[in-house]
Amino acid sequence: MKLYYAAGTCSLSPHIALSEAGLDYEIERVDLKTKQTETGKDYNEISEKSAVPLLVLDNGEHVTEGAVIVQYIADLNPDAKLAPANGTFERVRLQEWLNYISSEMHKSHFPLFRKNCGEKAEEVYLEKVKKAYSYVSEKLDGKQYLMGDQFTVADAYLFTVVNWSNFLNIDISPWPVLVEYQKRVAARPAVQSVLKAEGLLKENAA
Repeated sequence: MKLYYAAGTCSLSPHIALSEAGLDYEIERVDLKTKQTETGKDYNEISEKSAVPLLVLDNGEHVTEGAVIVQYIADLNPDAKLAPANGTFERVRLQEWLNYISSEMHKSHFPLFRKNCGEKAEEVYLEKVKKAYSYVSEKLDGKQYLMGDQFTVADAYLFTVVNWSNFLNIDISPWPVLVEYQKRVAARPAVQSVLKAEGLLKENAA
């Protein structure tokens, strides 16, 4: 398998899932501005959507959309317990989290990266982001991870999105539960290796 990614973007989530699942995979970085991969390929010719993440399977099949990719990865190694079994109510809860993070959090952060979205729009989306931080903090209170004591692909996605607060200069200290959660996920060995691989964490970082 090969994951096409751009450092620190939403493709960080499936990258973490692959690492946590202990699967054999390759990665290739994409410059989303030039649409060139690190090996000099035209990414537009590789991805119909010209977006990351893209997981290319050994049989040539392409899988897109982060929430779908991470569930596919989780099901490749059930022993890693990155997702409850399909058909269970717990799987429904996982999908509920993945959809919430995608629709209410991911999409609310995205306009804040655009400097020309307008002051009023920025205020609206920042308020939506803060509301989401409050909601997930409430749900995480007293728990290690979103689904309880077990790390799942929903945590990989939430960690990725909340990590964007560092690039957007959003202070998350008003949500101490979320601060501790981010530290907890970041400290996981598999997450550490991915952060280093994407250049998001220096080798000598604490």
